[in-house]
Amino acid sequence: MLIFLISVLVFVGMGAGLIWWGKTMLHNADIPQRKHLLEESESQKVMVFFAHPDDEIAVGGTLLDLREQNHSLVMVYLTKGEAGPTGGLVKQEELGAARALEMEKVAGILGASELEMFDYPDSGLKDLPLDTFKIVAREMIRKHQPDIVISYDSKVGLYGHPDHRMVSKAMEEVFLEDKNTLGFPVKKLYQVTLSPKQIEIALKIAPGFQRNYPRTGEGLPVPDFSVGTTAHFSTLVSMMEAHATQQEVFRDLLPYREQVPEFIYSRIFDREYFWEVR
Repeated sequence: MLIFLISVLVFVGMGAGLIWWGKTMLHNADIPQRKHLLEESESQKVMVFFAHPDDEIAVGGTLLDLREQNHSLVMVYLTKGEAGPTGGLVKQEELGAARALEMEKVAGILGASELEMFDYPDSGLKDLPLDTFKIVAREMIRKHQPDIVISYDSKVGLYGHPDHRMVSKAMEEVFLEDKNTLGFPVKKLYQVTLSPKQIEIALKIAPGFQRNYPRTGEGLPVPDFSVGTTAHFSTLVSMMEAHATQQEVFRDLLPYREQVPEFIYSRIFDREYFWEVR
């Protein structure tokens, strides 16, 4: 019995040490942490405005927390992700339809009130005028009347994807142009970003970042704050699994998740970062 207790204590101690080390490697201590994205007790409507189904995974813990806090979610995607990897599950020409079904499952897990999916060409948004997406942004704001909008950043697109940049730039310009207009409902626009330490690690171990992240220029916005996500990590994993064709992408987003016990992993990758557009 004593040997068993000692073994448990050693295991717990090693786990605690690994969690502490992981947090130190990934998170900058000077970035404020919030328990929730929104502190308002009154229910708010939050709209995400993304290029591809699965882009919400980068803020999945925050979205799950918003629903738990009784805020409502509207999910808007400009493409169906038909140019992405298939995971060997469907033919390439069938991927858009498959990913639309996957997104419906994820919206169900999130308890989203609305899901909007458009048919703009995946990986081809840079070839279309920005005004095309600004029209969509204004249409979605008018239709759904969100209090809060979440998008990727407009400079990098999280890891350098041009579709992310186009969609986010469109929403950013609409927000800045219209925010003082009478009747404009959006009070805040938050852009998803990463901590400086996360960027540093991603550039060492994540092939997608290594290929696409710009090595010159401003880079990602420095976060204003982070939101804790550990409590929702198991459900976030369910969301990722629902995007069955995109497991290759998630290995970039959350490296080594399948090799590290969830109890430990969820306490290292335990927050999502945001920058507020002003």
